[in-house]
Amino acid sequence: MPADEPPETTFHVTTDEQLRAVSNLTRHRIMAALRFEPATITQIAEQVGLAKGSSSYHVRLLERVGLVKVVRTRKVRGVTERYYAMAVQSIALPDPGAGQPDVLMRHAVADLEAAPVDVERHVRMAHLRLTESQFAELGARLQALADEYQGLSDPSLPDVSLVFALFRPAARDQTREDTK
Repeated sequence: MPADEPPETTFHVTTDEQLRAVSNLTRHRIMAALRFEPATITQIAEQVGLAKGSSSYHVRLLERVGLVKVVRTRKVRGVTERYYAMAVQSIALPDPGAGQPDVLMRHAVADLEAAPVDVERHVRMAHLRLTESQFAELGARLQALADEYQGLSDPSLPDVSLVFALFRPAARDQTREDTK
């Protein structure tokens, strides 16, 4: 498969094996490293801070479930070097069940906590009261804005993460019951 062939658009996580693959923080960071350019196991290990053996294990698992793929190979001193890239542009996760952690938000918080604190960043939480149509409109606008800037992404620039969650929190009576 040519290296310049675009990845599939969206990968829908439907099996437990796929969910375990994307739920792991190390594999999440490997996929982030492969987001813009292909890399070898050695390069992935250096970027993520893992041993080559660990990187190889995680990459093979991601390849088995269809999230990464080999996009090119080359011979180096008699050994075939494989370059891996994301096989998809985005991953659609199933909604977590009631009381279950949201994998995407756990990874976002872990990435935020690991990010340098001495560089500019924008983190905000707002509590709003919206009609159903305002809620739907805001969700569509946030998605359109994310899509617009994803289209402007330049692999030569530093990586930037954008995470948003628009949701209706549990009713106050329900949260009081949960804390008892």
